[in-house]
Amino acid sequence: MTEPARILVVGGGYVGLYTALRLQRQLRAELRAGTAEIAVVTPEPYMTYQPFLPEAAAGSISPRHVVVPLRRVLDRCRIVIGEVRSVDHAKRTATLSTLATEEEGTGTVDMTYDELVIAPGSVSRTLPVPGLADHGIGFKTVEEAIGLRNHVIEQMDIASSTRDPAIRDAALTFVFVGGGYAGVEALAELEDMARYTARYYHNVKPEDLRWVLVEASDRILPEVGEEMGRYAIRELRGRNIDVRLRTRLETCEDRVAVLSDGTRLPTRTVVWTAGVKPAPVLAATDLPLDERGRIRCTAELTVDGVAHAWAAGDAAAVPDVTAKEPGKECAPNAQHAVRQAKVLAENIAASLRGEPLKEYAHAYVGSVASLGLHKGVAHVYGRKLKGYPAWFMHRAYHLSRVPTFNRKARVLAEWTLSGLFKREIVSLGSLEHPRAEFELAAAPPPGDGDKPQS
Repeated sequence: MTEPARILVVGGGYVGLYTALRLQRQLRAELRAGTAEIAVVTPEPYMTYQPFLPEAAAGSISPRHVVVPLRRVLDRCRIVIGEVRSVDHAKRTATLSTLATEEEGTGTVDMTYDELVIAPGSVSRTLPVPGLADHGIGFKTVEEAIGLRNHVIEQMDIASSTRDPAIRDAALTFVFVGGGYAGVEALAELEDMARYTARYYHNVKPEDLRWVLVEASDRILPEVGEEMGRYAIRELRGRNIDVRLRTRLETCEDRVAVLSDGTRLPTRTVVWTAGVKPAPVLAATDLPLDERGRIRCTAELTVDGVAHAWAAGDAAAVPDVTAKEPGKECAPNAQHAVRQAKVLAENIAASLRGEPLKEYAHAYVGSVASLGLHKGVAHVYGRKLKGYPAWFMHRAYHLSRVPTFNRKARVLAEWTLSGLFKREIVSLGSLEHPRAEFELAAAPPPGDGDKPQS
């Protein structure tokens, strides 16, 4: 008997999930006959649909509906919860650590493969800003989104109960760094949520809250175009949100955000959304990388000059064959990642069957962004929308793109219910440290450490 073709997918994000899902369909006969195997190695047992993170932070969507369980969707794949530490493609071997290897203390294990799909995605791109590692909050995972929601409500609780004006002002000052999708949408949704929540505090008014958006360039939301970007700035400033362009965060030590224009903002909240970078594992492979640390790819989504290796998404530098300018590459966004995954899976199946490959060719159709409940901007197929129509298009587009009918139905149901009932304003910060209360109860009283147990 011949050995089955072993396909290893590194990463369970957009590209990893959609590629494995498509491969299940393309290789249905081979998987059933045992002539092909698909393994997905990912740190988390779910895929996070990141465009829904701002709404999860605002309480419009339940956190569990922002993620897609891989084991349920990829029922014909082997799911390995772990991290790939390095890849030696010349030997067709990936070195990884899993939850089991950590418990056993056996170190890493090797997994062999025939075809490699490397799609680990990206991580937050941070800068050496003093104090950022100690006080900064990210916004790339569902845990960070819910943690930020809890944090904002807790700051309002602090401001409501403190007698110190300095502590109150710092608690009610929220600084967001980065004017891309993540920063603008997160700030807009949370400002909306906090303004609504303030009505339930007897001594905190919406105008007491100070929201600051810091962007190093001269515009925000560049994906929606210059005109819609200017509209977004007017919309945010009309809500008393302080938008600082051509400004950088210099330091946030001692809970004071110091900006490049000299402004000092005592604050207990600094949210960092200033870009992403390829996952570190790419540097631990023998695959060719470009100057930005991404894998060099061909238009067929093969790794340039390397056989039996494929890549797409944030980690890949894919030529844009639809661009008028030669040498241009596809933008690292979800729109391209989902479409690349489809072509990638079809090309892998074609390669295994000895059929010709096809190029990835998809013109960028535009972008949509939410600016809070019933507010948004969009630039799609050359048409510019703002306000309620853009917000509705934002929701409709992402509802159509979130994987599985199960998730679509649940998200739609939650949106419907949130329109009929009041927002939730509860902070569940204790979820981040669930054993804290029990540890406190189980700790021996002071001075009783030497007493024998009865």
